[in-house]
Amino acid sequence: MDLLSRLPPVRGKISANVPLAPYTWLRVGGPAEVLFIPKDEADLAHFLSSTPDDIPVTILGVASNTLVRDGGVKGVVVRLGPSFAKVITDGLTITAGAGALDNKVAKEAAKVGIAGLEFYAGIPGSIGGALRMNAGCYGAETNDVLVQVVALDRSGRRQIMSLAELGYSYRHSDAASDLIFVEAVFKGTKDKPEDITARMAAITKRREESQPIREKTGGSTFKNPDQIQSGGRGAWKVIDAAGGRGYKVGGAQMSEKHCNFMINTGDATAADLEVLGETMRKMVKDSEGVDLDWEVKRIGERLTGEKVMT
Repeated sequence: MDLLSRLPPVRGKISANVPLAPYTWLRVGGPAEVLFIPKDEADLAHFLSSTPDDIPVTILGVASNTLVRDGGVKGVVVRLGPSFAKVITDGLTITAGAGALDNKVAKEAAKVGIAGLEFYAGIPGSIGGALRMNAGCYGAETNDVLVQVVALDRSGRRQIMSLAELGYSYRHSDAASDLIFVEAVFKGTKDKPEDITARMAAITKRREESQPIREKTGGSTFKNPDQIQSGGRGAWKVIDAAGGRGYKVGGAQMSEKHCNFMINTGDATAADLEVLGETMRKMVKDSEGVDLDWEVKRIGERLTGEKVMT
């Protein structure tokens, strides 16, 4: 029995064997066994409540920091559509769908004089991903401005969770892995729109100058390491010290511009990129005595016979 025949009827778009590479910033990876783009929250809740528990369900945002392996993703991949991308402001509060781009949320907040979300102008992802990993940059993080989230569990039950319930730490949340975030409420402070916009422009300029944003990349590859172990150095510094800048594996390369960014030079496979990342981890450990943990999320199956050192 094929997978589609085991799934409930939906109002959104659902298709089998859909290539995922075009959906990812790294432009690599195999297909989704089934890709589902729900019409709205009710459609997603119905789907989750009616889908057999033995069928895996994976959420995929804009995949700015996701590596889909070459064997693709088993089960159902859920990608949130336009109805999950709305941004509404009210006083100092911003309500954003999980599919809204971080940059859009920052811009909408700035328009009405809500400060505190400027850092989202420097994060190339969507709110769902930001909620899952406590995304941040340049000294600010999601947990600095988040009030609460709305999520659906694997049974389709709607949950409203406070900031404290999410258990945030650096690039991590204790929220259950099967939760699908659908909405978030943020609160900022009052400031002049022109001053907020100026700070956002400075963040954007800094990012453009220091990161390979015109390349097929996936954002920061590794989290910053333990500061005691690394002697206060960030991930890029220990990679650079270990000789990782510009290092290549097949069509994958650590960026010459920012060596904590992997880039697909044109013909990389997901395996090339994953081997490159694991090679960096080994080089840094051997040379600098520092442990690096992946920040890029890796999902899916490797091809039969494919080996990646870990």
